[in-house]
Amino acid sequence: MSFPLSPRARSGPRRRSLLAAAPAALLAAGCSAGSGDSGASADSGPSPADRARARAARDSRELAARYGAVVAAHPKLAGRLDPLRAEVVRHAEAFGDTARPSPSASASASASASPSPAPTVPAKEKDALAGLAAAEREIAGRREKELLDAPGELARLLASVAAAGAAHVYLLTEV
Repeated sequence: MSFPLSPRARSGPRRRSLLAAAPAALLAAGCSAGSGDSGASADSGPSPADRARARAARDSRELAARYGAVVAAHPKLAGRLDPLRAEVVRHAEAFGDTARPSPSASASASASASPSPAPTVPAKEKDALAGLAAAEREIAGRREKELLDAPGELARLLASVAAAGAAHVYLLTEV
């Protein structure tokens, strides 16, 4: 017994032909997109993501030096600032910073590890904490802006470290 044909005639490609052609089309698209990008980035130097990562590492390294200078000038604040400074050092490492100052380094040792001059520290503890909070706030704001143009993983890292910086601001401004 034969089955009658469907009254609707099929038009267009069959499902099997689409399924067979899809992997080949994806492979061709993937190969052409990858080869064009690699040639352009090799000639132009560091990518914008690499520059943003290096800038973020430098900012964290300089902020850690600032924490070290405040602790050296106001040793009573060490218990409060050492955990925050250690976090800032870990942020620099997460961005790929290779200069690793020790958490107990003095301000002069920290300043010699970075190319920037030694940070000035106010005489009053309250002003020194306010200066650290302002620096954290500025860097967190800069990172928030940079993450808009950063690729996925770097954007997530920038967002996470910016959020940690905002938490540091809160901890520095609370009595």
